[in-house]
Amino acid sequence: MKLTAELSLYPLQDHYIPPIEAFIDDIREHGGLQVVTNAMSTQVCGDYEAVFALVSAALQASYARYGKQVLVCKFLPWELDLNP
Repeated sequence: MKLTAELSLYPLQDHYIPPIEAFIDDIREHGGLQVVTNAMSTQVCGDYEAVFALVSAALQASYARYGKQVLVCKFLPWELDLNP
């Protein structure tokens, strides 16, 4: 089954850009998934289990490095064309 996730990270600190950039970099490191970033969010599309595993690992690493933050996720249970 395919899954598309739309992710928006909101670090709860004054210097919020470095945690967001690091989170996106962590997501981009994993191969096999389609990743598109824009000004508002990052979309990840691929195998259901792989997308959830990636989101979990990237969020855990981000919490460990940068502390408190909020991750807003939307999950679509299908493959969304991220490159129209």
